[in-house]
Amino acid sequence: MISPRLQLDSIAVHAGREDLAELGVHALPIDLSSTNPLPDIEAGGLSYEAMAGGGTPYAEGGAVYGRLWNPTVARFESALARMELTEAAVAFSSGMAATTAAILATTQETGHRHIVAVRPLYGGTDHLLASGVLGAEVTFCTAEGVAAALRPDTALIMLETPANPTLDLVDIRAVVEAARGVPVLVDNTFATPILQNPVNFGASMVLHSATKYLGGHGDVIAGVIACDQEQAAALRRVRAITGALLHPLGAYLLHRGLATLPIRVRAQQANAQRLAAWLSTHPSVSRVHYPGIAGDAQGLLHRQMRGTGAMISIDLRGGLEQARHLTSAVRLFTHAVSLGGVDSLIQHPAALTHRPVAPEARPPAGLVRLSIGLEDHEDLMADLDQALAARRPAAAHEDASHR
Repeated sequence: MISPRLQLDSIAVHAGREDLAELGVHALPIDLSSTNPLPDIEAGGLSYEAMAGGGTPYAEGGAVYGRLWNPTVARFESALARMELTEAAVAFSSGMAATTAAILATTQETGHRHIVAVRPLYGGTDHLLASGVLGAEVTFCTAEGVAAALRPDTALIMLETPANPTLDLVDIRAVVEAARGVPVLVDNTFATPILQNPVNFGASMVLHSATKYLGGHGDVIAGVIACDQEQAAALRRVRAITGALLHPLGAYLLHRGLATLPIRVRAQQANAQRLAAWLSTHPSVSRVHYPGIAGDAQGLLHRQMRGTGAMISIDLRGGLEQARHLTSAVRLFTHAVSLGGVDSLIQHPAALTHRPVAPEARPPAGLVRLSIGLEDHEDLMADLDQALAARRPAAAHEDASHR
């Protein structure tokens, strides 16, 4: 075992690799087996039962079948749990599969069907909850409305901070206190374990769309939930039944990505801080959404996070028309959904990721989201400036007409 006293950067490099020397290898191994030899009927049966019930393989029975458990996936889970300061983690084939499993596991285990969801949330999560497809009844509210939204049959409270796409910060500890013992799930995708550990503030489960920063290179789709052992067992039971286990190649890429996560996040954050400050003075931008950019009167940013992150959203003075122009005129930014990769992305949430969200909760038409990568910040500024330049006169005229 690696020392529990190691700093986060060292944990990112070494967690989940403790037995590699014993195996005689240096690089992470990948086990792509879809099925595994059985020593005998009894041991194989015991192992199958253990995994289907939310556990890990029976020592003498082996892994049995790839839908139930995989050693490459387990290595990544162990490493992510160390970084999120939890007992365990459970990896899924996508962030939405992880979200679905959290809802199903919680409602099945408690027998309660009510969920409180703090908006804004990622559009896919909002859509899943609002659709009713999982049989849960949902109350959407603000962070301040959590206590009033609780019912005797509330099974779970869900929130995201920083929130997608407005970068709103939610006081996790305040929500946990308002929850009065109801489990709180925090989507930590934007912050990553480098900048925030929700369990430090009482969260029960920490969700990541691992597709984003954990992978960091736009080549894997995955989700993961960090939690305690009891919750992990419930999540594994759902995963085994629904077949939502992460593919081992994806787990390998994610585990490899964790080693560079601290340095990537901090470098991307440094770029984002420069761009946010520059955008706040740009004539085409009416508002910059970025933690700390407009002050932090309550001190929440500094109490809860270790940095401001690498996501920025901007309100454009020219509204939807200028958003159309900007997203099509950039050359260094890629116009695409998703985020957290080494290259910078730009997208229009209201038309894409948040299109299925109810109109009253949908982002404004003039809001554009930027995921800041590792390019030189001056090149990123120049690209945005040239893309905005042709719209400046029209944007200024439109802004004046609304005063």
